[in-house]
Amino acid sequence: MSEVVKMIIEGKTYEFPVIVGAEGEKAFDITKLRQQTGYITMDPGFGNTGSCTSAITFMDGEKGILRYRGIPVEQLAEHSSFVETSYLLINGRLPNRQELIRTSVQLNDDSLIHEDMQIFYQNFPRRAHPMGILSAMLNALKSFYPELQDTEEEINRTFLRLLSKIRTMAAMSYRISRGHKVVYPRADYSYCANFLNMMFDSPVRPYELDPDLVEALNVFWILHGDHEQNCSTAAVRVVGSGRVNLYAAISAGIAALWGPLHGGANQAVIEMLTSIHESGADINDVVRRAKDKDDPFRLMGFGHRVYKTYDPRAKIMKKMCDTVLPKLKVSDPLLEIAKRLEEVALTDPYFIDKNLYPNVDFYSGIVLRAMGIPTEMFTVMFAIGRLPGWISQWKEGADDPNWKISRPRQVYTGNTLTDYIPIDQR
Repeated sequence: MSEVVKMIIEGKTYEFPVIVGAEGEKAFDITKLRQQTGYITMDPGFGNTGSCTSAITFMDGEKGILRYRGIPVEQLAEHSSFVETSYLLINGRLPNRQELIRTSVQLNDDSLIHEDMQIFYQNFPRRAHPMGILSAMLNALKSFYPELQDTEEEINRTFLRLLSKIRTMAAMSYRISRGHKVVYPRADYSYCANFLNMMFDSPVRPYELDPDLVEALNVFWILHGDHEQNCSTAAVRVVGSGRVNLYAAISAGIAALWGPLHGGANQAVIEMLTSIHESGADINDVVRRAKDKDDPFRLMGFGHRVYKTYDPRAKIMKKMCDTVLPKLKVSDPLLEIAKRLEEVALTDPYFIDKNLYPNVDFYSGIVLRAMGIPTEMFTVMFAIGRLPGWISQWKEGADDPNWKISRPRQVYTGNTLTDYIPIDQR
C-alpha cells in the first residue's frame, strides 16, 4: 500500500498520499486538499511547497550536495565543459564524442545575430542596465525565429540557437554601451573563449586568451547551470505553464534574476566591498556591525537560503580565486578587503554557528572582477550560465503529462462586503 498521511481537520480525518523522491525526500500530495476540506495551505516564499517533480537537479542544503542529472557538480567542474554540461541538463545524459562535436559546431554556426538587432541595441539609453536590455532583446528574437517547430530536431535547434546567441548578445550590449565596435565570434574558438574575445578584443590591442581565464569562466558557468526551483527558474516554470513561447519564458527568468537578492548578489558583493573601501571602515568594525541584529548593515555574499553548510559551488569558486588572482597579479584594494572578510567568516564562531560561510556569489564576484568583467555585467554572466537550466526546466514542464497552468491561491484580508458610495455623498 502506498504511504499516506492522515490529517484531522475540524474533527474529521482525511488521508493524503505521500510522494517519495529518488533521494528519499518526501512530500504530502495536497492536490485535493481544498476540494476535500475547504482549506488551502499558507507558505509565504514557498519554502515548504513543492511546485513540481523534476529529474534535473538534486540539492541537499543540509549536506551541501548539488548534482545535475545525478552527477556531482564537483565532477562536472573538474572534468566537463559548459557546452557538455548544457547538453547534459537539456537532454538528460552526457553526449558521446560525435554529439558533443556536432553541438559545438552548431553553437558556432548559430552564433551570429541578425544585423537589424544592432539597431535595437543602439536605441537603448546609454545608461540602460544590461539585464533590461538582454531581457528585451531575447524576447525580440521571437520576431526573427517566430515558431518552435514540432520535430525534436528543430526544437533542439532552437535550444542551441538560444545558447549560442545569448553570449553574442551579451557581449554586443557591452561593446555598444562603451561605444566600441562589435566583435564577431570566431569559428576556431570555444564557447567561453569566444565570449571573452568578443568582450575584450580591440583593433589596437588584440586580446590574448589565457587558458586559466577561459577555464575559470567555464567553471563559473557550469556552477550556475541550474539550482532547482529558485526564483528565476520558478518564474520560467510559471510563465511557461501558460504555454507561452520559450523566448518569453526565458525573458521572464532574466527579469527575475535581475534582483539583488538573486542574480544580482555577486554585483552586491562588489558594491559592498567598494562601500567599505571608500568609507575607510575598519574590518573589525564592519564585522561588529554585521553581528548587530539592530544594525541594518548586512554582509553580502555570506550564507544561503538553502545551504545550511558550505555552498559546494563556493568551494570550487574559491579554488578559481586561488588560481586566477595570483596569476593575474591583480593589485585591487577590494580584493584585499574580500580576503580579510573571508578569513573572519571562516574562523569567527558567530559566522560558523550561524552557517554564514562565504557563498558562490562572494567568490564569483571576486573572480569576475579580476577577469575584467565590469560590475554591471555580473548578472548577465549569471544569466548566460543559468540558460541551459532554464531551457531544461521549461522543456520538462512542457513535456509533463500532468501539466497544469500555475495558479496559486491566496487568503483574502481586505474589506468584507462594502456598498458603493456615490461621489456626491463621500
